[in-house]
Amino acid sequence: MTNTTSNQESEQSSSETIQESLLGQLESQEFGLRGLWSDAFRRLLRNRLSLIGLIIVLCTYATAIVGPFLAPYDYLDQNLEQIALPPNTDHWLGTDDVGRDYFSRLLHAMRTAVLISILVPLLTLIIGVTLGSVSAYSGRTVDNTIMRLADIVMTIPTILFAALINASIAEPLEIVMGNLHEQTGWSFLTNTVYLDYLIVFSSLALISWPGEARLIRGQILSLREQEYVLAARAVGATTGQIMLKHLAPNALGPVIVSFTFSMSSAMILEASLSYLGIGIQPPGASLGSMINRSMSTWRTWPHLIAIPAIVLGIVTLAINFLGDGLNDALNPRQSGK
Repeated sequence: MTNTTSNQESEQSSSETIQESLLGQLESQEFGLRGLWSDAFRRLLRNRLSLIGLIIVLCTYATAIVGPFLAPYDYLDQNLEQIALPPNTDHWLGTDDVGRDYFSRLLHAMRTAVLISILVPLLTLIIGVTLGSVSAYSGRTVDNTIMRLADIVMTIPTILFAALINASIAEPLEIVMGNLHEQTGWSFLTNTVYLDYLIVFSSLALISWPGEARLIRGQILSLREQEYVLAARAVGATTGQIMLKHLAPNALGPVIVSFTFSMSSAMILEASLSYLGIGIQPPGASLGSMINRSMSTWRTWPHLIAIPAIVLGIVTLAINFLGDGLNDALNPRQSGK
């Protein structure tokens, strides 16, 4: 009887020791994550190009938020007596071909670019994380179906696919919004600018999710067999807890880098669509539509093309600098530097 009791006590002590060891591994993993983020932030600040990019991005986003409220003129006001004026004291960047203040329109176009650079990657991330997680945790049939769908979307040229989506859903959306306006009386439903935004957001998100989905799927497949994940399962953690506390934080680094690069890609895609006449159209302000509208007069008034093109180039280059810095800072192989 004494031997039996002693064996039970020994087994219980051994079980407690194993559990404490597993919990220790989990705690060390959490402390490691905190150290990872603080070290990454310090490495990011040491990267001069990334720091310059971060400053430019913050200034751009601040300007886009408060700029339209500080604009000297209404960006829709036309003055046919002041067509295509060069920069002067009254109009800092001159006027366009119908006499609208170019600086005021540029501020609103920057707001459009900023909205696109935030909402489109965010929608893309939501779709990509959802489908990538389902693909990684589901059976082979679901995984193959989602990945083959991603392959099909990725093989279609981006601009052509976006143009197809815009052309396909623009008219049905106009009909739906018109019917809703008749039923509710809400005037904003007839605003074509809101419709342009909705179409551009949805089309760009629908063509951009495969990369995020494949990234998330690969991260989860590689991380779910790590020792700290196995330790979490051993101490009774649920799948949701493992995803939130262990898989998501470790997969967050590549996702942040991808999200940053998606911001500049979304800006360029929106400007390209607007330039082609299938994105944000007047009276809405977009850098691409501003360039397109001035193409026929670029020999006479080159500043009307140069100003939005330079702004778009500087902002996207700054975002790419920031993305490169984040990639270096969050890369574990750089931790020894």
